[in-house]
Amino acid sequence: MKRLILILFIAFAACKSEPEQVERKVFSEVEVEVLLEDSVSIRAIEIIGEDLAFAGSNGAYGIYNSKQDQVRVSRQQYDSIYPEFRAVAGTSEDFFMLSVANPALLYKTGDSGQMELVYKEEGEKVFYDAMTFWNDKEGIAMGDPVENCLSVIITRDGGQTWNKLSCDQLPEVAEGEAAFAASNSNIVVEGNKAWILSGGARSRVFFTPDKGKTWDVFDTPLIQGESTQGGYSMDFYDEQQGIITGGDYTTPEENKANKAVTTDGGKTWSLIAEGKDPGYKSSVRYIPGGKGEEIVAVGFTGISYSADAGENWKELSSEGFYTIRFLNDSVAYAAGKNRLAKLKFR
Repeated sequence: MKRLILILFIAFAACKSEPEQVERKVFSEVEVEVLLEDSVSIRAIEIIGEDLAFAGSNGAYGIYNSKQDQVRVSRQQYDSIYPEFRAVAGTSEDFFMLSVANPALLYKTGDSGQMELVYKEEGEKVFYDAMTFWNDKEGIAMGDPVENCLSVIITRDGGQTWNKLSCDQLPEVAEGEAAFAASNSNIVVEGNKAWILSGGARSRVFFTPDKGKTWDVFDTPLIQGESTQGGYSMDFYDEQQGIITGGDYTTPEENKANKAVTTDGGKTWSLIAEGKDPGYKSSVRYIPGGKGEEIVAVGFTGISYSADAGENWKELSSEGFYTIRFLNDSVAYAAGKNRLAKLKFR
């Protein structure tokens, strides 16, 4: 039976189609339904149909089956290592997970019924942060600089092979510029475009209009300069309207220069909600059907919601999560330290 492991990972539906909206009400609360409590730290999740695939610390990965209301967890080992996974992605055929640190290990579902290693990179500075796909054939992952550019690997054959871009194809990074593997949301793709968010000594947006063939880079006004500062998460509502968020996780209450938006495809960014909560957040998403006005940001400090494109925010819950993905316009999955959850917004 071909690809037995796809029993776990079936019918990936990665479209951003939006339901027709008659009238939307501003959310005032969120119900947190815990799906899994474990010792696993999870920073990477992916919607698969109605289900949720994830990968995390200590080699753990799995899926929440919504019809059965059941979570299955497996562990991936490489030699004596149980990798820490902080990036996942999917196509209609396969599920992918990518580890941080040295060696970088990228796995995909395979014909053998086991996860198959399709890319490996060794080096003292190797550290991958995020991954996503444009379509079933073309995908991209990014990581911290090994030389004088960000690490960017691209597949053109559905994830069977991955090739690393050379630094002469990418903008040069500043000293101390890197990225954060906080929520698998350093990369966003729309159409043929992709945006990558960096942080640390510099926090900028690297942009490709043609699936990685050419690149440009744009400054952001986010707080930066220290290794813990800068952009942690990014989302785009369409090819023009986007948001970045972050700050400094060591001072999470600070709420200045930690949120910014663009209306010109990432070329320029403007700070929003200056001096207003929320402070540091590790994951931000536009709500489907929210016309770019409704946004949710999560972090270990709680769940915050904006109904006016980020100008004003309300804390809906103090329960902490690292990352969030929306199933529809009122239900999302979230993951964090030792748990997975379903969030129902009302």
